[in-house]
Amino acid sequence: MADRSSPTVRARRLRQQLRQLRDRHGLTLEQVVARSGKAFNASTVARYESGDRIPRPADLRVLLDIYQVGDEQREHLMTLAKDARQRGWWWPMRMALKSGFGVYLGLESEAEAVRKYHSQLVPGLLQTEEYTRAVIRAIELTLGEEQVDERVRVRQVRQRRLVDEKRFHLWVVIDEAVLARRVGGPEVMREQLHQLLRLGRHSNITIQVLPFTAGAHASMEGDFSIMQFPDPDDADVVYLEQATSGLALEDPDDVRRYTLMFGQLAGIALSPERSAELIQAKADEL
Repeated sequence: MADRSSPTVRARRLRQQLRQLRDRHGLTLEQVVARSGKAFNASTVARYESGDRIPRPADLRVLLDIYQVGDEQREHLMTLAKDARQRGWWWPMRMALKSGFGVYLGLESEAEAVRKYHSQLVPGLLQTEEYTRAVIRAIELTLGEEQVDERVRVRQVRQRRLVDEKRFHLWVVIDEAVLARRVGGPEVMREQLHQLLRLGRHSNITIQVLPFTAGAHASMEGDFSIMQFPDPDDADVVYLEQATSGLALEDPDDVRRYTLMFGQLAGIALSPERSAELIQAKADEL
């Protein structure tokens, strides 16, 4: 089972708090550099605040001195930096992942709730192994069999947490097209639909289907995920997965827009009960 503690979330929290400390003191990047005795340059401080780099212990101590941070908070931030430098559970399989997906895995590992909309595929957390293999082989034309196996293993680890940790809630809205697309052939697709029915009975998993009859909707331009965290200091994050990379959105306006979009989708989608009936009907057709 993967360790739920996430260096990605720790790094995000650290950079946010460093930026807040500088803003609280009303200092520019150049003023921080001057007060440090030029122990580092402005671009380095900016990278610490953007999350592109984790502060070295010596640099972090200098920054905390400049910001007049007390002992308790100092210890907390030093620990955050140490934890942020650790490697996530997915590190041994990183070469098989698309660029940026490690960021998503780090966020998902510590999220307490994830809301997703998928228009073309069953979400990875709900996929059977054979469905996963069929999807990866179709999308990743250059991956070798060993890399395919690695990606399958990553999804299996993620799925174990979904089933084992009832405090982690997954709420997905999938387009009816997902049920109609025969990924991997009739047998693979039938088993995948049965998997959706099985997982949909878990108390921490909500599955809704957006029927074709719903017509136009707010997310016709693409899929998205919204992650919510147990610590109130960790704001929600939206993740957009692309063909070769991924994008994490943290701007409050962006997050609010996607939150409203998901609310609309959930409102016009079939109820979980009616969704299960439609999934069963699609499975019976196979």
